[in-house]
Amino acid sequence: MSIAKYVDHTILAANATASQIITLCEEAKEHNFFSVCVNTSYVPLAKEHTNGSDVAVCAVVGFPLGMMDTASKVFEAKTAVENGADEIDMVINVGKLKDGENDYVENEIRLIKEAIGSRVLKVIIETCYLTDEEKERASKLSVNANADFVKTSTGFGTGGATYEDIQIMKDAVAGKAQLKASGGVRDYETAQKYIDMGVTRLGTSSGIKIIQGGTADEGSY
Repeated sequence: MSIAKYVDHTILAANATASQIITLCEEAKEHNFFSVCVNTSYVPLAKEHTNGSDVAVCAVVGFPLGMMDTASKVFEAKTAVENGADEIDMVINVGKLKDGENDYVENEIRLIKEAIGSRVLKVIIETCYLTDEEKERASKLSVNANADFVKTSTGFGTGGATYEDIQIMKDAVAGKAQLKASGGVRDYETAQKYIDMGVTRLGTSSGIKIIQGGTADEGSY
């Protein structure tokens, strides 16, 4: 499979404009990326500009902190799907995980998955803030709650994906969920190594550079 089909082509910046979202969609169609990944306010626009193509629309929920209450996240996810989102990338409540409130974390993931039905749910565990034990636990809770993917990072924390974190997550899910590496995936070599490790999706704003074999600048997601 072409490396382009692993890419969630992404713009999540606070100052992203409608024209940038439209460009994102046009690039995704041109380069055959799997999806565009946007904030929920831009789901209708992204759906309009990917309509009739193979490009899916992915929306982030509870982004980027994950600290809003569960009902708010469920509502946001449900509304995004009603507006045309094919996939949801949700951020867990990192503080609750670190406090050992496993039932809270698992239940939140489960309720969001139930709210979006057959759509794909990716769970962002924000590895940069977690110990190895917490990364493993977050991944297992995601599987218990029927999530489709576990995902490393928002790209807005103190660090992004690492090979070590992907290995921890892979071992934890034991084939029961797919893996998404995001945050700092900016060149072909890095992207290919993640794929070789078993990652089935890459979250990046550097997709064009990656498929062209280049390297994006440090400011890229």
